[in-house]
Amino acid sequence: MSKGFKGTSSTDDDNNNNGNGVLFKNFFEGWLVRQEHYLDELICANQNFDESSDDDLRELVSRILAHYQQYYEEKSKITERNVFLVFFPPWFTSLEQAFLWIAGFKPGLAFRLVTNSIDDLSEDQIQTLNRLMRETKSQERSLNDELAKIQESIGAPPLLEIARCGGRRSVHGGEQEEKDSNSDSAMAALKSGLEAVVTAADRLRMSTALKVTDVLESAQSVKFLAAAAQLQLRLRSWGLERRRS
Repeated sequence: MSKGFKGTSSTDDDNNNNGNGVLFKNFFEGWLVRQEHYLDELICANQNFDESSDDDLRELVSRILAHYQQYYEEKSKITERNVFLVFFPPWFTSLEQAFLWIAGFKPGLAFRLVTNSIDDLSEDQIQTLNRLMRETKSQERSLNDELAKIQESIGAPPLLEIARCGGRRSVHGGEQEEKDSNSDSAMAALKSGLEAVVTAADRLRMSTALKVTDVLESAQSVKFLAAAAQLQLRLRSWGLERRRS
């Protein structure tokens, strides 16, 4: 028996990666069903503002933000298990993947959605949102720089290449090509660094949504969240149609 790399075999890694992917895929599909139901509620509320109290609208907004929070909590679990999987998630269609930025939608997209869906912003709201947008873009640039530094510091191959092999080093003839402990340390450092960047990016996504809804009136928040859900579900639908064609 060869004395190659000790630890989890490639077959075990494949099984774990597949299992993690399937578990999150099942969660995500159920989450999307609930997303569709919430969109129906948002559209209904948007069409019947006169019949809804401000408290009712705020309660709806709160429930939907909690729905997004649940997504990020579940995503954090799979990020800890296999961070490479969330960079090229198999539960997304190729069209959805094309819009990803650090394993998710770009936080700044929220401001574009506000602009396109709300036409009654006050001057104070516009100024506050512009300030938030500048701060968010600055944080996006910082995360982009951090991601680049992580890969450059250890001479990591492109993320797509690593993701395709499940975060394992390549094997040849049943032996690990890199046998020294330095390669193990480098891969551990890469995983740790990527987990931190994804966590920070998800935190920025969620905090941006919360800050935007804090600026908006409850009726405006309903329009904003409806626009976000419609975009996500349309991309999903178009991606599935392209996959079937």
